[in-house]
Amino acid sequence: MENVSNADKSESIKSFQSTIGKSENALAQMTQKGANTTLLKKRIKALYIGLAMLEKVWDQRPHHYTQEDLAEARNILTGLFPSIKNIYAKSKAGSPQRTLLERRIKALELAVQAIDDLSNQ
Repeated sequence: MENVSNADKSESIKSFQSTIGKSENALAQMTQKGANTTLLKKRIKALYIGLAMLEKVWDQRPHHYTQEDLAEARNILTGLFPSIKNIYAKSKAGSPQRTLLERRIKALELAVQAIDDLSNQ
């Protein structure tokens, strides 16, 4: 985690913040429609934990999550990779969507690595 550039750090934090915002908007819409929101709520919690782990590693910010929280978040975040990579494979080279997906994949990979590093301490 030491060899991450400041640009990658910034983009990863922004990617998590953007994903959280979009997910919370989706949650609000799903709640209005009466849809089942259990899975989305778990994903949002995992995204918050991923963001907190990056902030912990890079900015030494404290977090209040348990080892169980970290393990569950790790599983949820790694579970997002297949669908994101599938969308990425279908995106056009050089498109804004592909750039966004590249940043999101990088951010998720770094968060999982941060969880692993903190869990092994």
